Amino acid sequence: MTHIDIIRHGEPEGGRRYRGYGIDDPLSEKGWQQMWQAVPPNPPWQHIVSSPLARCRQFAEALATKLNIPCSVEDNLKEIGFGVWEGRTPEDIETSDGDALKRFINDPLHNRPQGAEPLESFAERVWNVYQHQLQLHPGKHILLVAHAGVIRAVTSRILGMPLDAVYSKLKVEYAAIARTRQSDKPDSSGPVLIL
Repeated sequence: MTHIDIIRHGEPEGGRRYRGYGIDDPLSEKGWQQMWQAVPPNPPWQHIVSSPLARCRQFAEALATKLNIPCSVEDNLKEIGFGVWEGRTPEDIETSDGDALKRFINDPLHNRPQGAEPLESFAERVWNVYQHQLQLHPGKHILLVAHAGVIRAVTSRILGMPLDAVYSKLKVEYAAIARTRQSDKPDSSGPVLIL
């Protein structure tokens, strides 16, 4: 059995805003606390793979050092790009763009901000990383340090749910961990999400 856990980064400096992959804020002090508190007493992980963004990478590297395990960075684990919304708070978007944010939350496939990465493309690049990690680390327990969007994309694929439904309905808190497993037997039916 191969296990892949995915942890969302903690609170970044600057508070709540749309960062995507264009804003590279590090974790706040509270964000660091959230991440360390999420680590179980006897972590099972044998390898850590991180998004390249500081809010993930810095913690991934610190945890790998503490656990004395390898850490690698995967560019395609970065968050979805939010185009013209990058760096803006939800309140700012609501004030200046009317109901654009509400439309996006209700139907992210068809109401993305100008210049944003298409949700389908994002989900495909994330799923390719997930599949690649299964192939690279059979029989191991891996931790991906990533973003809420990454957890949503993997959840959507594993559960066979529409991407827009998962993206708009699944709330992923800071430092939340999603656990998955995949049987290494050739006749297995695919990955399983463990809640």
